[in-house]
Amino acid sequence: MHRRAAVGVALVATVVVASLAVSPSATFSALDALADDPVVFGVALVACYLLRPLVAWPTTLVAVVVGYGYGVAVGIPVALAGAVLTSIPVFAAGRYFGDGEDNPLSWLAPGERFLAAAGEYFETTGDFRGVTAARLAPLPADAVTATAAMTGVSLPAFCAATVVGELPWTIAAILVGSSLSTLSAEGVGAVDPRLVVGLGIAAAILLAGPLYRRVAVGSD
Repeated sequence: MHRRAAVGVALVATVVVASLAVSPSATFSALDALADDPVVFGVALVACYLLRPLVAWPTTLVAVVVGYGYGVAVGIPVALAGAVLTSIPVFAAGRYFGDGEDNPLSWLAPGERFLAAAGEYFETTGDFRGVTAARLAPLPADAVTATAAMTGVSLPAFCAATVVGELPWTIAAILVGSSLSTLSAEGVGAVDPRLVVGLGIAAAILLAGPLYRRVAVGSD
């Protein structure tokens, strides 16, 4: 139990330090210099996707880079594959901790209630629908990934739902990246609020049926 707690503290500390130490501007400048060589640029992107969880950047930030380097037609499938790839380390960490007493979250009442509610959520919605809705909603991607893993969502369902749920976010990011003349953090604007609201509504619609049935069964 203490070993898992130590691992959890070490992971959080690593993410905090890395997110403070690594500058998006410097990273974008380095990637911009590689954009003329598709192979080298591709290798750099794989590294970015694998290391992204350590700096806690949103996946759409890397998708902007993909759009800048590869354009729309190639960029969308590449970025979707990257969205799945970058989730695997976080998923593995979540699975390692699980939702039992070895998970440090379960040692505190709020964390224990959160894990119970998350488990009930996926039991109600099903793995694929639950992850898809969570991906569509404006929620932190890594939090969604870790929660899904801790509560026992299967890896195939998680990967498939990640592709579907991340698709609209990815398309928006790719379009932004493909329109940039120079890759820079300053060139990446905020997400259009209309997209956030629209996808939030889509997530709610996706969950409406299972949640209604859950409430109906509970009231019988």
